[in-house]
Amino acid sequence: MMNDTQKIRVIILDDHSLFRIGLKATFHSNHPDIEIVGEAESGHSFFKILENTPADLVLLDINLPDIGGREIATRLRNEYPEIKILAVSAENTNKTIEDLIYIGIDGFISKQQSDEEELSNAIHAVMNGLEYFGRDITSIIYDLFVAKKKTNVVSPEFTEREKEIILLSKNGLQYKEIAEKLNISFHTVNSHKKNIFMKIGINNTMEMVQYALKHGIINIS
Repeated sequence: MMNDTQKIRVIILDDHSLFRIGLKATFHSNHPDIEIVGEAESGHSFFKILENTPADLVLLDINLPDIGGREIATRLRNEYPEIKILAVSAENTNKTIEDLIYIGIDGFISKQQSDEEELSNAIHAVMNGLEYFGRDITSIIYDLFVAKKKTNVVSPEFTEREKEIILLSKNGLQYKEIAEKLNISFHTVNSHKKNIFMKIGINNTMEMVQYALKHGIINIS
């Protein structure tokens, strides 16, 4: 959860210079609580910046000249799990979105369908522990959800560890906090969540918690 006086430190990773310039100007003029602390046009330059520049969130384009967005997201989750990942991209195929959700990004909005207000809303949402997906992205996620449900007609069983993670997620804890609470690694939490998502054919934490409450896997209290 962000402090009201704390600026959100953002790095823009996009290979289009005009897009980066436009975002910087927009944030500087209209969103003083969002600070652009770095910008990069490639994956290699991005990780160089991260070595010496603390950041809260990265705006991630998927198509880059050197390292792909999926690889960057995976490396971020492994090496910088505290950094939020908000994909802002024109590539919104089912495969891309499914892969990035599986990796554990915090949100995805489309360059074609989003505006300044939605981008600001998305940044603030993920910085407050929520997941944010644009309307067109949500439609794709729903299609993926329906497809998975058709192949998942048997009620799944959950391990005790999975139930613990579901319960802690319901209480608002994020990946890193769950890892600390259960004395396990971030990667282990991520792996458990992926297994849970696959078992019930969903794509985000909110749906996981709703499913668990509805089916009595965890209690409301």
